Amino acid sequence: MRVLVAEDHPRVADAVARGLRRGGLAVDVAGDGRTALAKARVHDYDVVVLDRDLPELHGDEVCRTLNAELPETRILMLTAAGTTDDLVAGLALGADDYLAKPFRFAELTARIGALGRRTGPVRPAVLRRGDVELDPGAHRASRAGIPLDLTPKELGVLRELLAADGDVVSAETLLARVWDENVDPFTNTVRMVIVTLRRKLGDPSPIETVRGVGYRI
Repeated sequence: MRVLVAEDHPRVADAVARGLRRGGLAVDVAGDGRTALAKARVHDYDVVVLDRDLPELHGDEVCRTLNAELPETRILMLTAAGTTDDLVAGLALGADDYLAKPFRFAELTARIGALGRRTGPVRPAVLRRGDVELDPGAHRASRAGIPLDLTPKELGVLRELLAADGDVVSAETLLARVWDENVDPFTNTVRMVIVTLRRKLGDPSPIETVRGVGYRI
């Protein structure tokens, strides 16, 4: 899952981004509304975490524009005010969910996960294929009931493979969905993560390489 965090307070943005990345999500950060809108027009985000009070271009205008141009992108609006009027106003602009500051990080991740499942085909809260299981919300994976000790990137790759439900996922897609905008597009990092993920999943490997196309479970 790929997420854009649009927040003008660097410490808040960095803390949120670090926490989400630990869960295997690809996270980009924008410090103002114009930058957020520009990035959303270039990258395919599942969820935009949008602070309402952004400089350069107000969060309300960003929300309104995203809703018109990219209706498949889910928007979680953040605000320092938590009144009913603010909630109604945010949802009226096209936001899919609304969270008042200060918030608990666990609630933020749960809401992002719920919104992410609403993009594209309907996905279950827990992903399973064969004896491999992943609970994205809890950041837990197992095979045949045995817990797996996976890194955030391994969790992210496994999540995308399981969510594809048997379809092939290209290395380019994995790079775009699990890594952020700063990744080198010519890197072999996807192949290396697949190697370590296969080792941790054990034999026989549930990950199949489709030569010249990508990977699938």
